[in-house]
This record gives sequence, structure tokens and C-alpha cells, in this order.
Amino acid sequence: MATLEIAAPVRDRARVSGGDPIDATIAALVVATRRGDAAAFAALYQRFAKVVHAVALARVRFSDAHDVVQDVFLIAYERLAELREPAAFPGWLMQIARRRAVDTAVAHGRDRGEPGPERGADPPPAAEAHQALAAIRALPEAYRETLIMRLVEGLTGPEIAARTGLAPGSVRVNLHRGMMLLRDRLGVRNPDAVAISDGDEP
Repeated sequence: MATLEIAAPVRDRARVSGGDPIDATIAALVVATRRGDAAAFAALYQRFAKVVHAVALARVRFSDAHDVVQDVFLIAYERLAELREPAAFPGWLMQIARRRAVDTAVAHGRDRGEPGPERGADPPPAAEAHQALAAIRALPEAYRETLIMRLVEGLTGPEIAARTGLAPGSVRVNLHRGMMLLRDRLGVRNPDAVAISDGDEP
């Protein structure tokens, strides 16, 4: 699939807590992109690239995740006219990301979307990080996506909710239950060893 070139976004003026740009709403950015505004699409890419990467990383090798992100935004750009409600962009994009990640996993011989050994130019992660990522990938889909968004991509609970279309309460539950399962899988007895600070909850 062709590579989509993303122009540098226009600097946003207004921000909310956590650093999320709000100079324009998601719906306005979608409408502007449909009209051919490259900067608007660059802003969408900047805002959603991390969650798309997390969705990919939950299913494919680290070395394949970047390609999945590029493919997802190219598909979204080409199909943007099909989106009936611009404000529904976050959930719509997540659906595209999941399908593309699963297709990539299947194409590489992982019919259950479970990443195999790393390959390519990217160096393998440290042993501890690899173990943690493997444990996260073994969790139910809803938990592994939100945990990767939080622990790997560094997004807060409110940012995850805004970028995925999930309700803040759902994100909070997914993070809490996912962390409990992750601690069990890693054999962590001290709850503070793998924890999310209260300030990051939606």
C-alpha cells in the first residue's frame, strides 16, 4: 500500500489538561479535510496516531505497527466521504485500525492476530518490556488496547476516551480490570509495582 505523506500540522492555540489541542473540534477537522485542507488532516493524524499505533501493537509485531498506522490513515483519508457523522470519526477510525491490524497479522501467518518474534531493523525491546507487552497482548481485546494506550503510548484516561470514542467510565473500568489481570499474569504482588496514578483516570 502507498505511503501517505502527512504535512506538519498548524500549531494549535488552545489546549485542555493533558496537552490535547482543541483549536478545532474533531468534526471541524474532518469537514476541513474533506475540503482538501492538508493541515486539518495532519492535525487528525497528530491527535490519533498514538491510539492507532496501540491498536496495531496489540495485534502485530512492533516492527509492523508503523506500517499499519500509515495504512490506516491512508484508508481513512480515501474513505472519509463515507463517514456520515464527522463527530463519529474516533470510533470509525478504530474500526479501520482493528481490521487493518488483523489483516496484517493474518498476512504474516498469525491467524489469531498474536504477534510472533520481532523481525526487521527495529531492535527488540528489553526482556522486561517484552515480557510485559506479551502479557498485555494475552489479555482480552478491550483491556490490551487501553493498557497499551496508557502504558506504552503514555496517554491519560481522558485522552484515551477522547481518541477512541469510548465513554470515560468504560476506559476507567478497562484500565482498572486490565491492570489487575496484568499484575496476576506478571506475578506482581505489590499493587504499586504496576499502577496507574489517580490523576490519570478519566
